Amino acid sequence: MKKERAQFHTARGYELLGKDSSMLTPSMEDYLEMTYRFSLDQTYTRISDLAAALHVQPPSVTNMIKKMAEMELVHYEKYGMVILTDKGRELGLYLLERHAIIEDFLRLIGVDENMILEETEKIEHCMNSETVESIKMLLRLFALKQELREDLKLIRKKV
Repeated sequence: MKKERAQFHTARGYELLGKDSSMLTPSMEDYLEMTYRFSLDQTYTRISDLAAALHVQPPSVTNMIKKMAEMELVHYEKYGMVILTDKGRELGLYLLERHAIIEDFLRLIGVDENMILEETEKIEHCMNSETVESIKMLLRLFALKQELREDLKLIRKKV
């Protein structure tokens, strides 16, 4: 995986995302997002690659991939490759975009760079698509109005 070498972990104990996920658990979202990340560089993903990236054991990945295959998010053959279905690719793209939007938002509001990934992992599973879209619009506003970024920096300094 060339794009990013951050430390990823599965999320546990958060609410289901609801309609955005078709009943995906937060861990399923993490597995699907990571599978999608790998698919950006190659058409398939190996169980061992997912296990290493998510810091879990290969049998855990295999169990999750089987569940995702039942949901028609991936194609998987025992000891084989994991390939996203069209449905899995579409949802994976959404999950990756959601992740990036939340990271960008946390940077905007001044969260310590060392905490951004951890905080993103905590937050992303609790937001519905409308909230994510609202944050995306806010980020666009701050991109268009650079003076707002400067005002925000000034406010942070006063706090």
